[in-house]
Amino acid sequence: MEISGVKFNVQDQPAFFNELRKRVNKHFKENNISKHANFNMKFKTVFMLCLYFVPLILMITGVVSSLWPVMLMWVLMGFGMSGIGLAIMHDANHGSYSKSQKVNNALGYLLNIIGGYHVNWKIQHNVLHHSFTNIERFDGDIKNGLIRFSPNQERKGIHRFQVYYAPFLYGLMAIYWLISKDFESVLRYNKRNLLAGQGLTLKKAVVQVIFNKISYLAFTLALPMIVIDLPWWQILLGFLVMLFICGLVLAFIFQPAHVIEETDFYVVDEDSSIENNWAIHQMRTTANFARGSVIFSWLIGGLNYQIEHHLFPYICHVHYSKIANIVKKTAEEFSVPYHQHKTYFAALKSHFSFLNQLGTGKYDRKLVNI
Repeated sequence: MEISGVKFNVQDQPAFFNELRKRVNKHFKENNISKHANFNMKFKTVFMLCLYFVPLILMITGVVSSLWPVMLMWVLMGFGMSGIGLAIMHDANHGSYSKSQKVNNALGYLLNIIGGYHVNWKIQHNVLHHSFTNIERFDGDIKNGLIRFSPNQERKGIHRFQVYYAPFLYGLMAIYWLISKDFESVLRYNKRNLLAGQGLTLKKAVVQVIFNKISYLAFTLALPMIVIDLPWWQILLGFLVMLFICGLVLAFIFQPAHVIEETDFYVVDEDSSIENNWAIHQMRTTANFARGSVIFSWLIGGLNYQIEHHLFPYICHVHYSKIANIVKKTAEEFSVPYHQHKTYFAALKSHFSFLNQLGTGKYDRKLVNI
């Protein structure tokens, strides 16, 4: 199997994913369940949208206008913003929310309304991250000059402190995305002909990004500054707090799923090959956490079931808890690893322990090259 130049080993236990796919399909067929959104998902959609938009409406209509209540609204919007990303937009841009592509497109476009650009997200997440999970130079999610995410990356002096400054940089992620990253990404993806794969020219993409940013800032920052009777800097502070919370939440959910002590990291060989079958590669580079925490899972869009998500991204996340036992049992039968932490905090601890080991040079586990 070859994806954009990377060759996965089709001879590496192909029966594993074939059997797993049969069992998962059988689950949905026998129980007469759609693989897309159910009532639970639709209710969650309304909840997350309200968590973001209701506080904003309360501020701009003057219902909430004093300092600390306004700050509380920005905090709630930070969680609502991350909730839209984790629990709605994510499924929609994978095409798993609905059978209707129009519905998926509409809900996927929510990313633009909260300051991002859906095309860049699809390329970085769907194309690069899901295809090349933890593969150096291919997975954009582990590329960050200030943080060493992989043992295959060069260790610099500053990295010895990364376990301390990483949370701050995580919080800045949404701010960076809003101000600069989307512009950088469209230029980089255009050079790699990835924009063309989305049916876009560079000019059209840049125009869309500029329009989205101006519209977002006008409605979410400029309008509150105009209508709320507070100093402009207090509104700006609240806006930045919202973005910081969103960035922190997103990083703290995604990082413990891939960048931990238990997962593997890869580089391609001279022939651009990887030693594993694609599905087994996903199992080796991905981990679950807190499978027993129903409410937590509900709030974070089922992304504590990252293994199931990476294997079946076209299935809506509300079904992951039901198919997780099928995946785990099948993995055990084929002697394929199934990484998981019992609690979220155990996964988060593993992530920061791993960052510390990478930063100080104490990580001595064998690197996986081919």
